[in-house]
Amino acid sequence: MARSKKAENGHTPRSQSPTAPSSPDKPTGPLSIIIAPEDREVIKVNNANVTELKNACDDAVKRYLSRPELFNQIHLHTDVRLGLGWASVFVAAGTAFYGYKVEFEKSKPVVWVGLIVYMFLTVVQSLYAYLIEGDIVYVGKRKTFSRRIVSERITLYSRTTPAKKMSPPSYNLSISYVRSASSGKSLLAKGKTQRVEGYNAFFDEEGAMDQERFEKWVGELVEEAMEGKQS
Repeated sequence: MARSKKAENGHTPRSQSPTAPSSPDKPTGPLSIIIAPEDREVIKVNNANVTELKNACDDAVKRYLSRPELFNQIHLHTDVRLGLGWASVFVAAGTAFYGYKVEFEKSKPVVWVGLIVYMFLTVVQSLYAYLIEGDIVYVGKRKTFSRRIVSERITLYSRTTPAKKMSPPSYNLSISYVRSASSGKSLLAKGKTQRVEGYNAFFDEEGAMDQERFEKWVGELVEEAMEGKQS
């Protein structure tokens, strides 16, 4: 058996322990993504308008999580609402055009049908936005490939908590996250997290948004959900 050779200093070199590889199923979290300040556009809103504050936060969430390294946004709810909206517009336009071209008495049956269809589509669109889409502001998915295909799906819900005597209006963000493999047969992680923070923590007196602080706040909440935490 060959003897081990000594180093030049007379000591036997120690074998270095290999660095433990990171889990191939552990995906990239948003906090690991570094965004340069020059890549951000200045966001400024009216501090007195709570709707503008919420919309600015919702848009920031979408931009942050839809970066190439993170998730692909699913636009299903927006597509459904737009489809129903455009359908109602075409029905209204077609009905009006028919009523214009055809005599009043002859056109009444078709006009009534068009009116009923238009009202039905409008009601369905409103019910869909209220009952199904609800407070959902972002739905994303991602697939990663290592030893197996890992699928992720994340859903974010947001709403405004009204101001009280001792606290300003707040941004309430909830996250639902699922990570699975083998086409959903193997559950790897499932988390639900929620956090509330006043809008004044993200916007200054002039209405300029501190995007870095907001993204850090969102990123921490997302990574807690990715770790399977419940809060």
